[in-house]
Order: sequence, then structure tokens, then C-alpha cells
Amino acid sequence: MALREILSLDNPVFSCYLFYVSLLTVKLMVMTLLTGLQRFRKQVVSNQEDTVLGAEIIFNDPDVERVRRAHLNDLENIPPFMIIALAYLFTDPSYKVASNLFRIFTASRFLHTLIYAIYVLPQPTRAILFWIGFLVTWYMAIQGLLIFNY
Repeated sequence: MALREILSLDNPVFSCYLFYVSLLTVKLMVMTLLTGLQRFRKQVVSNQEDTVLGAEIIFNDPDVERVRRAHLNDLENIPPFMIIALAYLFTDPSYKVASNLFRIFTASRFLHTLIYAIYVLPQPTRAILFWIGFLVTWYMAIQGLLIFNY
């Protein structure tokens, strides 16, 4: 399949990829807002100039740090997925397989954040959700390595 065909909106796999990448990008942006909201709610800041509003400089508030760690976890996992998923498009995957991989990864990231930063559940729930997304990314990476071996 030619580059123009792969990266065309007529390609349902590419359109699906764009949808889930957009959804994951919005999720990352919401995590930024959620961190700020938690800081505002707790009146906790990390910069001197922000204390003018009456907030206190605290670097280790457990609630703020939990949301920040969830956001950092997304930043460690979502960009590699986006890159590998784009490369995966060039392996000419079936729509059914690719769309399910994109859905599974996205659902695992949303659920991971939900149980990490909002409704805390005990381990291994968070670890299982992390590994589901991680293995999806690895599967696509391995498919690329098998197809594009130099």
C-alpha cells in the first residue's frame, strides 16, 4: 500500500488512528487541567509567584502528587503509543485488529487514570491496566520490527 493510501482519510485504519490519537491528546490536556484544579482546590502551589493568591508552597501534597503522577504516567505511555501506532499503520493491519488495539489502549489509559487519580483502587488493578496498554504498544512495535527488518 502506498504512502498516500495509508495516510488517507479514505483508509479506515488511518481515520480510526486519528480518532484515538485525538481522544488521547484531549485526555493529556485534561490531565493538565485536573492537576491545576487539584492545586487550586487544595490551595497548593510550587512557585513563589503563585502565592500572591494566598496559596501555600507545598511540593508533596498527596492529592496533587497523585494526579501529577497519573499525568506523568500518561506522558510516558501515550506518546510512544502514538508513534508506534503510526508505524503500525504501514504494516497494513486489518481494520478489525487495528481498531481493537487502539480501543484497548485508549480504554486502558482512561481506566488507569480513573483508578489512579480519581477513584483509587488497590493494586494490582492499576498495574493490570498499565500492562494492557504497554503490551498493546509492544505488540504493534514487534509487528513493525517483523515487517520492516533491515
